[in-house]
Amino acid sequence: MKNQAKLPIGMFDSGVGGLTVLKALRERMPCEDVLYLGDTARLPYGTKSPQTVTRYGVQCGAELIKRGIKLLVVACNTASAVALDALREANPGVPVIGVVDPGARAACQATTNQAVAVIATESTIAGGAYQRAIHAINPQARILGHPCPLFVALAEEGWTDGHVPEAVAARYLDPIFKPASGTEHPVIPDTLVLGCTHFPLLAPAIRNVVPEHTTIVDSAATTAETVYRELDRLGLNRPENGCGSTRYLTTDDVPRFARTGSRFLGTPIAEKDVELVDL
Repeated sequence: MKNQAKLPIGMFDSGVGGLTVLKALRERMPCEDVLYLGDTARLPYGTKSPQTVTRYGVQCGAELIKRGIKLLVVACNTASAVALDALREANPGVPVIGVVDPGARAACQATTNQAVAVIATESTIAGGAYQRAIHAINPQARILGHPCPLFVALAEEGWTDGHVPEAVAARYLDPIFKPASGTEHPVIPDTLVLGCTHFPLLAPAIRNVVPEHTTIVDSAATTAETVYRELDRLGLNRPENGCGSTRYLTTDDVPRFARTGSRFLGTPIAEKDVELVDL
C-alpha cells in the first residue's frame, strides 16, 4: 500500500478543459504526482455517440493505467456521463472518479430553495447527466439546464474577462436569473453549476451577471475534494515530502496543447514536458 501511494493520479479529458480539474487538484493536493492525458486528436467528445465516447474513454484509461496510476479521474463531463461504468468494469483494481457526481452533490448541499441551474455544453445538457445525478440525491430539486456552447470557444481563445464574455454570459443567463416581467411567480435558482471543465475560466464574468447571493459550484474544485477524500479513505495519500510533479500526454499537436493548456492550468506548460502518444 505504501508503494502504491507513491504512484501518480491519472486524469484524462478530450482536450485541455480537464486542466481546470488538474489545477484544482494541484491546489488541494500539492504533493501528489499527476499523469494527464488530453485526447486532442479526437475532440470534441460531445459530438460523438455514447458508444464512441465509451470506447475512447476506455482507451484513455488503459493508456494511463499501463503506465502505473493509483486512481483515475475522468476530467470530462461527456465521458463521466456515459463511460464511468465501462471504465470501472475494465479496471476493477483502480478507483474511478468522474466530474458529474461531485458537482451534483455540491449543488444539493448548497441550494436552500431547491432550485438549481446547470450550464454546460449542448450534449451534456441534452444527455441529462446532471439532472439525473441531482435528482438521485434530491428528488424535489427543480433543475434548469441551459447549454452555453460559446463559453467553450471563449475559454479556448482566452477571452475570459471584459465586455465580450460578460455580454455572452448575460445573454445565456438572464432568462434564468432575470426572467421577463409578467412571468408568474418564477423560482430563481440560488445555485449555479458550472457543468463543463472549460467554464471555470469564465467564472468572474459569470459572477458579474448573476445575483450576488447565487452560489456558483465549480465541478473542478468539488472533484478535487472528492479525489482527496477517496485517497484518504483508501490510505493512498502521498506523504507530504515536497511538491508533486505533472507529466502530460496528448494525442495530437504538442505545441497547441502546451500553448492552450497553459491558459487553463494558469501556469506555463513547456513543450518538452508533453509526450505525443498514439491510442
